[in-house]
Amino acid sequence: MRAAPTILHLDMDAFFAAAEQASKPSLRGKPVVVGGIGPRGVVATASYEARRFGVHSAMPMGQARRLAPNAAYLVPRFAFYRSISEQVMRLLGGLSPLVEPLSLDEAFVDLEAGGVADDTASARAAGERLRADILATTGLTGSVGLAGSKMLAKIASEQAKPDGLALIPPGTERELLGPKSVRILPGVGPATGEHLRRAGMTTVSDLAEAGEDELVRLLGRAHGASLHRMALGHDDRPVVAERDAKSVSVEDTFAVDLHDRVRIRGEVERLAERCVERLRASGHSGRTIVLKVRRFDFSTLTRSETLRGPTDALGVVREAVGRLLESVDTTGGVRLLGVGVSGLADYTQEDLFAQAELTGEGGGGEAGAAAVAPEAVVAEPVGAGSGSGLVAPVERYWAPGHDVRHAVHGAGWVQGSGLGRVTVRFEEPGSAPGRVRTFAVDDPELEAGEALPLVRGSGAGAGSAPVPVPSAAAGRGGAPGLAAGPGSHSHPPHHP
Repeated sequence: MRAAPTILHLDMDAFFAAAEQASKPSLRGKPVVVGGIGPRGVVATASYEARRFGVHSAMPMGQARRLAPNAAYLVPRFAFYRSISEQVMRLLGGLSPLVEPLSLDEAFVDLEAGGVADDTASARAAGERLRADILATTGLTGSVGLAGSKMLAKIASEQAKPDGLALIPPGTERELLGPKSVRILPGVGPATGEHLRRAGMTTVSDLAEAGEDELVRLLGRAHGASLHRMALGHDDRPVVAERDAKSVSVEDTFAVDLHDRVRIRGEVERLAERCVERLRASGHSGRTIVLKVRRFDFSTLTRSETLRGPTDALGVVREAVGRLLESVDTTGGVRLLGVGVSGLADYTQEDLFAQAELTGEGGGGEAGAAAVAPEAVVAEPVGAGSGSGLVAPVERYWAPGHDVRHAVHGAGWVQGSGLGRVTVRFEEPGSAPGRVRTFAVDDPELEAGEALPLVRGSGAGAGSAPVPVPSAAAGRGGAPGLAAGPGSHSHPPHHP
């Protein structure tokens, strides 16, 4: 534990939904749900407007539609989210050489290693400057937690949401943690939580009072000892800037090209099973799921999804590669398939994957994946089929929320499609809400488009046109310790 709150945890607010609102003027201030839109789809991220109706991540999409029937339901645009994430990560890199990304919208930063903070006042000032810089650069908001350890910094950022900063002064850890549920601690998921509940332990203070020996008896040496230390507020895990670029993968080359989509899906699922077997045998879990497809013409495509935490769960990996396969046109045949897992870790954050076991949907696959991976619902938009002279072209699929461009009307995004028609709203990040038009799905003047960059200050809460955003120097990063506007909190913060 550090003597100063110099470990920072950043978590962007409703990242995917907020990015969609910022890029689509007609959706600002309205409920937006991002996720899989199929019959087994689940919510990846819901805007705060949608959360007022009870919609939350990992919820089955059918249930979300019943709760918020008038919300906008969009398929994720991962390339767009990555571009915003890269901007945010560059800002974090300006604070310290020790930045540990956890996902596209979340990271730890060691402020002390960057020389920007060595006490409470300077840490708070650095956190407020970061929030202002993110808003000025992307138009989006993020919540910041500051503490003397990674565990507490993450807890603080959750309490700061949305659009706030929370700081936990070193020395107050046990007071803060004591009354909270055991589920707040890293590594305590539904199964472990229930095991502890049956043993009469429901709060962190219960774990601290039980003692290390009792927790080791219940949970095993490594997990029990680690959990007891965390219950006492001790967490010495360092911020790790780089990880080993290791991976586990399997692939098969077929003697005869595969054409049947069902057969291809079955082979991918079998490869996922073999890959998970190797992953578990190595004693690792992984965060990034990779699908490799070599087509009949020897062209090779690679698709990947990065989860919010590492997993070795077969259901999560199998459903993830299945979704990745949906983004690949296999018309003409497939000669090789491969499945891999990278971003390896020595543990599994079972609490993040609990939904995979609780939903009961096909072994908990898709719901579990969405619970951990807002970015892991659908990959890139699928354009025109690449049929040859012997194979009928595949009808173009227009995913709700994805970018398009029309030869006459310009840039827009798909509101919906069906019955051979596609409805498009033509607007851009810095424009007023645009008009809606409907076309045939095979309209030659309509094609898949590229995501347009966000206009500074065009966040979800902004108006229909760009608005001035204060700079880091003139905005929230003023005098150390000064309240920084709405959302800023001092210890102890009490709301999530």
